[in-house]
Amino acid sequence: MRKATTIILLAGASAMLAACGTGGIMNRERPDEFAVQRQAPLVIPPEFDLEPPAPGAPRPTEGTAAQQALEAMFGDQAPQRSATEISALRQAGDPEPGIRSSVGDTETFTVDKGNATRTIIAAPEGDGQDARAVIPS
Repeated sequence: MRKATTIILLAGASAMLAACGTGGIMNRERPDEFAVQRQAPLVIPPEFDLEPPAPGAPRPTEGTAAQQALEAMFGDQAPQRSATEISALRQAGDPEPGIRSSVGDTETFTVDKGNATRTIIAAPEGDGQDARAVIPS
């Protein structure tokens, strides 16, 4: 029993020692962290005939914020509107001037319709034969 235990321990130790070698499981190719390369110095281009931008003028490469947003969402091409969207915009008409500032005004009269409108919109479609009014108590 003592010889078997010794043989098992020696075999296990030799297997562990073999795994530490260069051809074992732990072999990983690593970059040499001490091999540092010097960067070339910055060079001023020989084009000195560039004109400075006019004060307040937009940068030629940037454009407006709306153009940047469209390019970020859809690429270089602006999205084409469908016939349905064009029809809906035509029927809606032009907004009143200053509508954005008057919507959030505390003096604007608004009606809180509660959950009744949401319930009506969420109701299943039907012919209306079984419709009835329920008065909450």
